[in-house]
Amino acid sequence: MSQQSFPIRPFMPADTVALRDLFAQSIEELTAEDYTEDQRLAWMATAADAKAFADRLGSMLTLVVQVNGEYLGFASLKDNTVVDMLYVHPYAVGQGVGTVLVDALERLAKARGAKELTVEASDTAQTFFADRGYIPGRRNLIPIEDEWLSNTTMSKPLTDEGASAEQPENT
Repeated sequence: MSQQSFPIRPFMPADTVALRDLFAQSIEELTAEDYTEDQRLAWMATAADAKAFADRLGSMLTLVVQVNGEYLGFASLKDNTVVDMLYVHPYAVGQGVGTVLVDALERLAKARGAKELTVEASDTAQTFFADRGYIPGRRNLIPIEDEWLSNTTMSKPLTDEGASAEQPENT
């Protein structure tokens, strides 16, 4: 599978409305096999307050992929150790948007000294993270409004594997 490259930029407050829409579409269309309608509605409602959603995104390192004015995805790194949010537009799934975003978060976290990243991966996202080397730890039940949503805490060490093969030896 060829890896497409996408432009990445930091979140700006003007992105809030579009990212709230992307967040809701992603949940509604991509998680239907893993979560009930009531669970998805409760999850989407966590972004109902635009100011709170903007504050949440702005409080973390949030990266956005936008191509020709279309928002394709966003991801947030919390405390340099947690992939807090990763949402890809349903029409962009499978094109490498999520991979580009998580690759960038992993590189930035490692450059800033993180030894490991964790994520509370939705049941829908577990395979994506497992394919990237994240190891499942514990199952969680998260209360949102009157619903309980399950996810799995997964972690990945940020090692220097392969670094010695890439660096030329001094002669």
